[in-house]
Amino acid sequence: MTGKVALVTGAGMGIGEAIVQKLASEGASILIADFNVDAGKKVTAALQSSGTKAEFVQADVTKREDWDRVVEAAKKTFGRVDILVNNAGTAYEAENSLTVSEKNFDKVFSVNVKSIFHSVQAVFPLMISGGGGSVVNISSIAALRPRGKLVWYNASKAAVSNATKALAHEFGPDGIRVNAVCPVLVPTQLANNFVPTFENTPEGRAKAATLFQIPLGRLTTTEDVANMVCWLSSDESSFITGTDNNVDGGRSI
Repeated sequence: MTGKVALVTGAGMGIGEAIVQKLASEGASILIADFNVDAGKKVTAALQSSGTKAEFVQADVTKREDWDRVVEAAKKTFGRVDILVNNAGTAYEAENSLTVSEKNFDKVFSVNVKSIFHSVQAVFPLMISGGGGSVVNISSIAALRPRGKLVWYNASKAAVSNATKALAHEFGPDGIRVNAVCPVLVPTQLANNFVPTFENTPEGRAKAATLFQIPLGRLTTTEDVANMVCWLSSDESSFITGTDNNVDGGRSI
């Protein structure tokens, strides 16, 4: 990753924080885009203190004008973007689909899907001018193995996986690879949306792994996702594009 610049959304905590730590440990410079100023600045300061060139930009990924500000910051500070990780995402509490609010429907499609729409039009031109790069979209195993009670979240992640494939086809000739990572439940701040009774303890994680029928017997960790993102971002995966990469311990079997 030495000499490469990575733009990661939603990197102030959870999966995004693990991703930037992993990419930075491999030598990448990091531009963090997050709505949460305190969290984003904290992670950025930690990276800088360890010797990584890192900057933070507050951004609402659902707004094109914020994406334009992020791209301007990338140009000013780094001059390029080699890696784009669309990690920012959201969910709503599992409930009967007859009662899901329109607000929650709009939220998951705006944050999970519209953000990627904006990223393409804002960031891809910069990547193309730099000779290409790697894009990693954080999808979900729910895109491939959906279940009830989270229908519209599942559908939003299915859109992420579908768009990933189509973008890989369209922009391959421009040197841009596009892949998706599909975790099963990760014990982050969103976990209780998927398992309302979830407790982030060894016992709680084991119970959830049993509930999800995961063959390897545990949940996805943030490090599991970060490791896959790092590989997909690297030249070691230079012939890989348009794929869903399940990080699910066999849940999708």
